[in-house]
Amino acid sequence: MPRHRGVYNPQNPAPYELSRYRIENFIACPACFYLQQVEGIKFPSIPGYNINEATDVLLKRDFEEHRKAGTCHPFLKENGFENLIPLADDRFELWTQSLHFGAEGRFNTVHEETNLKVGGGLDDVWQNIQTGQVHLVDYKSTSQKSPNKEITLDDWWKASYKRQMDFYVWVMRRLGLDTSDIGYFLYCDGDRFTDAQFLHQDYATMRFKMTILPYKSDGSWIEPTLTKIKQLLDAEVCPDHAEHCEYGEFLDACNKAAVVRRKTVPY
Repeated sequence: MPRHRGVYNPQNPAPYELSRYRIENFIACPACFYLQQVEGIKFPSIPGYNINEATDVLLKRDFEEHRKAGTCHPFLKENGFENLIPLADDRFELWTQSLHFGAEGRFNTVHEETNLKVGGGLDDVWQNIQTGQVHLVDYKSTSQKSPNKEITLDDWWKASYKRQMDFYVWVMRRLGLDTSDIGYFLYCDGDRFTDAQFLHQDYATMRFKMTILPYKSDGSWIEPTLTKIKQLLDAEVCPDHAEHCEYGEFLDACNKAAVVRRKTVPY
């Protein structure tokens, strides 16, 4: 059966594929979600964050050495996590392929009640050698603008980070792995306040302060949200934009300007 992705087709019996990112779009603004998934309207895109991607690649490279060896990374030992090792699983590499999340063997699950295939791409998975449970890990990159400021998960925009962890824990359990409620955010904080030399003869070096933040996941919101998503996909009318949706505010301003122009410009 051909895959069901892109613009939603209510006549297609195949599970409709939605990434974690698209689910977050629904939470942010149902109207924007509807315009993208049902009407097929493409929203403006932005360039990728190449520096963030680079730190992800380098972290994965370092942890991969210990995944193959079945050993704990010295960084984890130094920070009191000597019981955690990178999970060695033949499926792991496929689970990291977020752009192909809906393909066979990737990190996805079908929610039978809504016929939605949902998933995404993992950064890492650590296994507790004492309990056997796995812990999901999300890499984050930032650069604090204030010296000695502690990194936390309390900032309002990090609610989406927490929902991502909730969601991935839920998917992992549906794939049959004994998954802990506790996930970890591994933060790389580019230190702009360091006294260390940055520019060298033919290269530059940025130092990163590293922080591990544990987070207890809560997936109670997931299935009710999937039910609401399916109802919206089958709806015939686009809902209003969320109160603080920037796209909605922009479109509203454009419409008002067009009305004023029609009233003032003679034809």
